[in-house]
Formats: sequence, structure tokens, C-alpha cells
Amino acid sequence: MYKHILIATDGSELADKGVDSGLALAAALHANVTAVTATRPPLELAGDVDPIDRATLDENATEILSAVAAKAFALGVSCAGVKISTANPAEAIIDTAMVRGCDLIVMASHGRRGLQRMILGSQASKVLLGTTLPVLVIR
Repeated sequence: MYKHILIATDGSELADKGVDSGLALAAALHANVTAVTATRPPLELAGDVDPIDRATLDENATEILSAVAAKAFALGVSCAGVKISTANPAEAIIDTAMVRGCDLIVMASHGRRGLQRMILGSQASKVLLGTTLPVLVIR
């Protein structure tokens, strides 16, 4: 079935549900995993009181991927981590899946609808619309 699963995460509690589900599926299928975290460059982060520098963003991404790697190790799953700084996380997720030869994308979604979805956007929706790969969305 699936041999290489891309798991997208931002380190949030909701994203952790996607990570846990994706890793459990990978363990059951004996699939490899690429975990990806995509952060927006500092200039694009709006509304922050304290400026966030690239080093802090990189450190946070490393912590997120380290947590995924530890969970994968505990399940006996081979896991590579990818950090991306981008204005378009959905595009970065799709591109990473294609470059790495993934055959499934797993990610979490808040499941927002209507006006809230239009205002806040949905990376999961953008990935679904932008890829030909199967996408497993966890809520």
C-alpha cells in the first residue's frame, strides 16, 4: 500500500494528532516517514509583539521535528525531518512530498467552515486542492 508517508506538522496539539495517526499508520504498513514543518519567514509574521528571528524559528522547527523523530523511533519507524521557511506552507508540503517520493500526505485540520475558513485559511484544504497524492486529514 503506502511505502513513504509525509507527515506535516506545526508542533501544535492538533498537529500532534496527525503525527500520531501518521506514525501509527506507517508502523502498521512498515512505511518510511518524512516529517515536515513549514514556518513563515519572520517578515511575514504579523501581530507579534516581540520580533521573531530566523534562529528562533529554526530552533522551534528543530524541536518539533525532534519530537516527531522520538515518537517514530519508539514505534520502530524510519523518519527523516525537513524544515522549510516559506510564505506558502501548503505548496512546500506538496513540493516536499513530490521531491521525496512520498505516496501519502498526512496532516491535521481544524475543520473550520464558512467565513472562519475564508479568513483564517486552511493549509489542509490548499494541500488537498494542490496535489494529486492521496491526503489523510485528521481532525
